[in-house]
Amino acid sequence: MVAHGRHYRPDTAHGMSLKQYMYIKNLIEYPRRFHTIERELIYHWANSQNFNATAMNTATDAAPQPQNGERRVIDTIEYIYFDGYWIRYYAPVTDSLANRKRLIDSLTRRAFHHTEAGINTPGKSLELAREAYASETDPARRRINAAMLAGALFNRATDLFTSIVDLAELGVQVSQNNELMRECSDCFQEALELGKQVKHHSGCEGIDEVWGEPFKAFTMPIADFYESRFVKIAQSMRDIDKIANAMLDIFCSRPPFAGARGLIVAYAASARSVAETMKKDPIIFSVWPNFVALGEQLDAFKPEVGEDAEQMYRMRVAYGRDLLQEGRRLISYIAGARVSMPKSTEAYIDKCRRYDKTSMP
Repeated sequence: MVAHGRHYRPDTAHGMSLKQYMYIKNLIEYPRRFHTIERELIYHWANSQNFNATAMNTATDAAPQPQNGERRVIDTIEYIYFDGYWIRYYAPVTDSLANRKRLIDSLTRRAFHHTEAGINTPGKSLELAREAYASETDPARRRINAAMLAGALFNRATDLFTSIVDLAELGVQVSQNNELMRECSDCFQEALELGKQVKHHSGCEGIDEVWGEPFKAFTMPIADFYESRFVKIAQSMRDIDKIANAMLDIFCSRPPFAGARGLIVAYAASARSVAETMKKDPIIFSVWPNFVALGEQLDAFKPEVGEDAEQMYRMRVAYGRDLLQEGRRLISYIAGARVSMPKSTEAYIDKCRRYDKTSMP
């Protein structure tokens, strides 16, 4: 077997199973499929088994840079490359009105699932929602009325598109210039604009990318929409890695938190798997339980503090643990929504940096 001009083979002297060997082979051939910290841990393990980790690192660094949109099969699974990440590939469905309707319905449900409560306004209440928004003067309440109006517009648009698909199934062709189609488009566009007022269910920044997906699915060819999703998933993976790296750099260099390193690395890897896996894929029944279980373990992590430690020291360690759990929650939000949250990511990293400058542990 050849990996960039170098020969590697499973060998019992190295203490490797075939599965471990294939994992390292993929590390060599597809280095950007793996988190930087994961690669360091694998190199450390390989050296402990007298495996040529230095040669692995050289081969990895020499690997040609893939192009965005390039697809490869890795361990029988097809992946597509975007912006530094190999992402599990799913072929787009056939571009038909019925498939587009199912896609829009799914994306609309997903948008409401990841946003604040109380804004899933029925489409038939659109005019009431508009009147309430127009008459509200208090800025805080007006923002919520805007979110409720956006929800009503989304639901009205999906109701209209359902009617268009029903007509098509009866043999009635509806052109792009038809009044129903124009009103559907207008509702999506207005909902997209008002969506800037909508927050994530956690109260973090708004996630415009999720809110805008039904409109994209309405206007874009389905194949182009799928490609845009792969780009968004790569961006979410980037934020997951930024957060995990901050957690590792700030906390795991300190003795009380050193034991969390393996959990953080595993949780970040699992989060990236969640972000790339569609709910209809049977593998979700192993991916999701693993992700949740790792999150529970990370939340249960207790820093090691000596019995004779001073109260101030204990308080600083406790605050560090709170920050660690905050990072875990933010990673879960990004993985679930499958979009980046750049403002929340940078705010969290800034918190970690301030802790690093002032902390005692």
